[in-house]
Amino acid sequence: MAVVTSVEQTGRKGRFGRAGRRILVVAGAVLATTLVWVIGEPLLGHDLVVTSPGQPAMDLGLAEIIFMALASSLLGWAALAILERITARAMVIWTIAAFVVLAASFLPFAGVETSGGSKVVLALTHVAVAAVLIPGLRRTSAGRTPGRSAS
Repeated sequence: MAVVTSVEQTGRKGRFGRAGRRILVVAGAVLATTLVWVIGEPLLGHDLVVTSPGQPAMDLGLAEIIFMALASSLLGWAALAILERITARAMVIWTIAAFVVLAASFLPFAGVETSGGSKVVLALTHVAVAAVLIPGLRRTSAGRTPGRSAS
């Protein structure tokens, strides 16, 4: 039985371990989205009220923004974790899927009615999640080895 010291564990898994680092990434994505909302709605005055055809108007307050950022971040984490268990190409597949999901997340903007400024703020919330989540989760991937050259 090998004895692993805390120094060896810290060197191998980092200060927080993979799950801890991923929690920090998710928290960062939620914080980034919250900052976009705070700047866009209360400070700049863009009411994030959207109306979809056949649906009542929906006011996207801070709680809804945080919930969606948290839910999408956790789903991204889960997808990466599943891919890491089933394929050696998890990082490539996940990254491509993340960018496809980001692109697809803009499609509903075509069908909703709201001001141009509100659409910009909403689009920036999507970008904020992706800007933190994609590079952040990539850095925590099991398939990533420091110093390995890309070939």
